This record gives sequence, structure tokens and C-alpha cells, in this order.
Amino acid sequence: MAKYRKLGRTSSQRKALLRNQVTNLLYHGKIVTTEARAKEVRKIAEHVITLAVKEKDNFETVKVKTKVARKDKDGKRVKEVVDGKKVTVFDEVEKEIRKDLPSRQHARRQMMKVLYPVTEVPATPAGKKKNTKEINMANKLFDEVAPKYANRKGGYTRIVKIGPRKGDAAMQVVLELV
Repeated sequence: MAKYRKLGRTSSQRKALLRNQVTNLLYHGKIVTTEARAKEVRKIAEHVITLAVKEKDNFETVKVKTKVARKDKDGKRVKEVVDGKKVTVFDEVEKEIRKDLPSRQHARRQMMKVLYPVTEVPATPAGKKKNTKEINMANKLFDEVAPKYANRKGGYTRIVKIGPRKGDAAMQVVLELV
């Protein structure tokens, strides 16, 4: 018996398809796909969520002193003239940051092998590139998804059949996070 479905694609195409669908499932919460693909995506998604649940509290908070550029009321950097050159003014700030312990760092890297980076684009057409932001999917898993499933022993996804597709009669399903 095979360990995975080939889905009628080459290995690189199949890996890209599955990575894309797992990323979209975890970002949006549900996807519509065929039954065979959903069963493959489910395996990968369950594994990634399990990593997040196991390592969600495995970090330490550290106080760090850092320099941050001073900004004016418009959000632009404040500059002053020193020796005939404009130089940005920096303030020293103390921040608390989370430092991953080694096992959590390993889990994060395992997740990033599977997940694609997600860029959030605003709906308004003016300034689309300006207001885009990069979503760290590993952080989203640790901070949002893992606490939701903390006291669940598995079975993080659900497959609901919605009927055959019109073109080729392949069984369509909704794969969603429980």
C-alpha cells in the first residue's frame, strides 16, 4: 500500500500544490478541494498543528535595550544636522521579546519547510503595495491556532462532502479547521 497519493502530478508539482493548500487552510480556516487532495492536505496540516500545540509555551521572555528612530507626528524620522550632514535621531528603548527555546525553534523550522510566506494585501486599490504586510505563519500557528487546540488530542480538521464537481464529477469537499 502506498504511503501517499500521487494526485497525477510530478513530485515537485505535488509538493507545491500540497504546501499551497496547507498554507491556505491554516490562513483562511477552510478550503474547497477534491476528496483525494483533502485527505493528503489533512495529514500535513494535522502534523503542523500538532507541532504548534506541543511547543506553544516553550519560550522565555528577555528584556533587551534597543535603539529606535524618533518619529514626528506624521510618522517620519526626525533628523538633525551634525557636521553639515543630516543624521537620524535615535532613542534607546527597553523591550521585552520572546526568545524561542531550541525545541520550539526546531518546530518553527519544520513548519516553515511546509508553509509558504503569506502577504496580506489591502482591499482598497490605492496604495496596494504600500500597505502590504508579511504574515509569519509560524507565529500565527503558535499564537492563534495552538491555544485553540491546546486540550485536544488530535483531529484538528474536518472533511465535509459537498457533491460532485460539474466538469469532471470529482467529489468536492470542504476541508476546515474544527
